[in-house]
Amino acid sequence: MREILPFNDDWRFFAKFTPDLIHKKQPGQPVRLPHNAADLPYNYFDENSWHQKYCYQKSFSLENKDNNQVYSLIFDGAMANNKVYLNGTHLTSHTNGYTPFEVSIGEPLSDGENLLTVVLDGSENPEIPPFGGLIDYLTYAGIYRDVWLKSVPKTSIAEIKAETLNVLERQKSLIIWSKIHGDVKIDPPMTVTHTLRHPEGNLIAETSSVITEQEITLHIDGLVDIELWDIDNPILYNLTTHLTSKDIDDLITTTIGFRTAEFTPKGFFLNGKSLQILGLNRHQSYPYEGYAMGRRAQEKDAEILKYDLGCNLVRTSHYPQSPWFLDHCDRIGLLVFEEIPGWQHIGEGAWKERTLDNVERMIRRDWNHPSIILWGVRINESHDDHDFYAETNALSRKLDPTRQTGGVRYITDSEFLEDVYTMNDFIQGNEELPGVNHQRIPLRKQREVTGLNKSVPYLVTEFNGHTFPTKRTDHEQRQVEHVERYLSILDKAFGDDEISGCIGWCFADYNTHKDFGAGDRICHHGVMDMFRNPKFASYVYSSQKNPYEHPILKPVTYWARGERNIGGVLPLIILTNCDYIELQYGSDLAATEYPRRDIYPNLPHAPVIFDHNSFGEEEMGHWKKNWENVTFNGFVDDEVIICFSMVGNPVASRMEVNADWRWLKSDENDETRLVVKALDQIGNVLPYFDDPLTISITENGRLIGPDLINFRGGIATFWVRSTPLRGPMDITILSPRFPTMSYRLYVI
Repeated sequence: MREILPFNDDWRFFAKFTPDLIHKKQPGQPVRLPHNAADLPYNYFDENSWHQKYCYQKSFSLENKDNNQVYSLIFDGAMANNKVYLNGTHLTSHTNGYTPFEVSIGEPLSDGENLLTVVLDGSENPEIPPFGGLIDYLTYAGIYRDVWLKSVPKTSIAEIKAETLNVLERQKSLIIWSKIHGDVKIDPPMTVTHTLRHPEGNLIAETSSVITEQEITLHIDGLVDIELWDIDNPILYNLTTHLTSKDIDDLITTTIGFRTAEFTPKGFFLNGKSLQILGLNRHQSYPYEGYAMGRRAQEKDAEILKYDLGCNLVRTSHYPQSPWFLDHCDRIGLLVFEEIPGWQHIGEGAWKERTLDNVERMIRRDWNHPSIILWGVRINESHDDHDFYAETNALSRKLDPTRQTGGVRYITDSEFLEDVYTMNDFIQGNEELPGVNHQRIPLRKQREVTGLNKSVPYLVTEFNGHTFPTKRTDHEQRQVEHVERYLSILDKAFGDDEISGCIGWCFADYNTHKDFGAGDRICHHGVMDMFRNPKFASYVYSSQKNPYEHPILKPVTYWARGERNIGGVLPLIILTNCDYIELQYGSDLAATEYPRRDIYPNLPHAPVIFDHNSFGEEEMGHWKKNWENVTFNGFVDDEVIICFSMVGNPVASRMEVNADWRWLKSDENDETRLVVKALDQIGNVLPYFDDPLTISITENGRLIGPDLINFRGGIATFWVRSTPLRGPMDITILSPRFPTMSYRLYVI
């Protein structure tokens, strides 16, 4: 029987590799995987500090070892240039830090204690993608994803690929390709059976065949009453593949979705219906911990993108990301554009061969995810290379003819070899274009970019980002312009049916090399900060949601009379999905404004803007008196559905703490984020509060990062991780301004 077990516990870590570690057991530092090899400060660190070799050891024995089973280890992700040894014998090497690799441990495996050693090199080896040039992100060393112990029969299922056909017809079809590992010519012969079930468990269809070859393809036709996977109804069917004979019994269950996804010259269509893509780019990195966050932290990012921000797509820039993240995108209905590792640089022969291997590994790992709608088979922002990119496209189309290819570039008139012309359009950052009166152009028409004489499938894959980086603590006027840039670009995209949509750069701030960002080793390019706390621009996204499901009303202001250079707060943008907004200032000044469709005619929900024209001359005199409180009421169908108030005299009144979830698992690395807010007297965050904060935690938890931190813009955020010890986890938070606060989590 097949068994896949977690293999993350009881590892020993060595920050300095010595050759004797390959075959000699040493004490080391006890760690549980996933693990980051280097402790990181929040900013201002030397990114070369982990450019060295590290070592992990694990001693283990297999109780009840079955000689009829084949044993292997699966590494979901280790960075980078990995070498695996068992009992001193070299088993395999793997250079790609972003895709899994499997290694058989059968022959060197002893009946007693075994010594497993993994040596990895955190250096940026120029022979290995994405390295060889400067890259605007960090590649943190370590075994940063899960490891699994796999046990299967000597003949077993190696791979499954499911392709859905005739999806928009009443009767749908399914093609299932299976690859078998081991001897298939046995007596009695083996049978493979595919069973399709509804998520509630009822049988939909079944087919089977005798196996005589390593690869077999079976069809299931005439499928009726199948629900389509959609962003609003992400239904996943269970496909069970069962391999049986007299002595063989192996079973795999794969989740699949029935859907079509097509980019056309007239936009993107999901299941035959037009859908404007509204997306963000994501790096899989976190403060202090780099890449090494567990399952639920990965899933939480998908939920923030989908539910908090209202995105319908995420681009995994610039590499394949965690299987946990992609699995959750399937479950919640978040579309994915996935791409190979790389950033601008193209290497020579061996480098290109590794890139082709990366294309294949990415597609083979992820081809059953219905959320993935586009393969990125070009190195991000690289220059043209006809032969190389003809080969990556051909390989992608051979492996998976059901999905289109894209190749992200930032140069115009680039050779178009892919199915979708994917372009990083940062034109708005150029305010000195001749002949346009120094006005910012939100986006260019696609033919201006492609240089082609016809329209093609076209997607904007990055915008804003480095052309207008904005910190969550920046002054109000910069925040306002940050918001205006997002509004104008998205409005332009929604109004052009030849642009399938826009993917903003980016979801959250991220650590980077010294050559990029603000000099502090952070690119402040996100609509959220590194801790996933929202900036004003994030509400440009969330305000496009359905108001009946999630009403939004966010004034783009700190409500301080002297924050702007000219004083006051007008013009005042309200990011909202309401029909109109009523402003009440003090006791006797009121105004009502409607969405500014004259400025933003194409957005599903244009912002409301209060300016001097919103008030009469006499009313404007009120603004020159004492600074007063304000209340905004949001109306839908002439009923108030959301209110938001701000005070004119904010003082630090209390501290509030909330966790993403209150319980953690003891049997895996499980993390939860805690957000501590310094609030004024009516519960709003104090935007420039930056006092220190001390954190202590009981022994069944581990704090990620330092125990002394600061509020940043009124918010202090940290993650805690579970240990194998169960029970209450008590967190104590001390601040010089507020009473000490205790917060309890539970490890189960």
